[in-house]
Amino acid sequence: MEVVSPRSSAIATCAAALLLLLGAALLCSAAESPPYTVVHQESDFEVRLYRESTWMSAPVRDISFEKATLNGFHRLFQFIQGANLNFSRIPMTFPVVTSIVPEAGPLHSWAYSVRFYLPPKFQADPPTPLPELDLKPHVWENHCVAVRRFSGFAKDENIVREAEKLASSLSRSPWANMTSSESSYAYSIAQYNSPFRVIGRVNEVWVDVVAPGSNGCEFSGVATY
Repeated sequence: MEVVSPRSSAIATCAAALLLLLGAALLCSAAESPPYTVVHQESDFEVRLYRESTWMSAPVRDISFEKATLNGFHRLFQFIQGANLNFSRIPMTFPVVTSIVPEAGPLHSWAYSVRFYLPPKFQADPPTPLPELDLKPHVWENHCVAVRRFSGFAKDENIVREAEKLASSLSRSPWANMTSSESSYAYSIAQYNSPFRVIGRVNEVWVDVVAPGSNGCEFSGVATY
């Protein structure tokens, strides 16, 4: 018989409780998302221009993308539920974005930033998080990202594969060698769905790109969202 330690049981219980809270938030909210313009489109990826926007960011060090995302979102969820100096409750938005810096720490640990897009009401003046949450606002300036969509759950075993597929697609396109040298992240994973949704899940891998033109993008005005 397998013996489960009290600590492992407590961690599993906390994780399950957090998933329930996240699911309730996503299912009950008409969630906002950051606006963007599609500036280039291929069959397996597109390039988007995102305008300047403010996000709340949770830094995490871990060797697991899944654990880092859970850790970061736990703190962000407390923040939007009122753990801020204004006691403001903030509506859920999507996507939740986890940006990844490989091998940034000892023992091949990775650094992550788990980010939450602030709704328009809070863009100009975000509530100040409680200090113990270790959160900070992040102004994401005008930037272009190459985006590949994938289904299922974003997990440790598939996110690198999806990023490699995007890199391969970019290498065969006009955006070859156009990844941003100024970006501090290797790539980001954007997740759009409640953990309770099994069919029709939407995730994306994002990579910053630059090119001559408007705000670093070749602007063709394909579509605005």
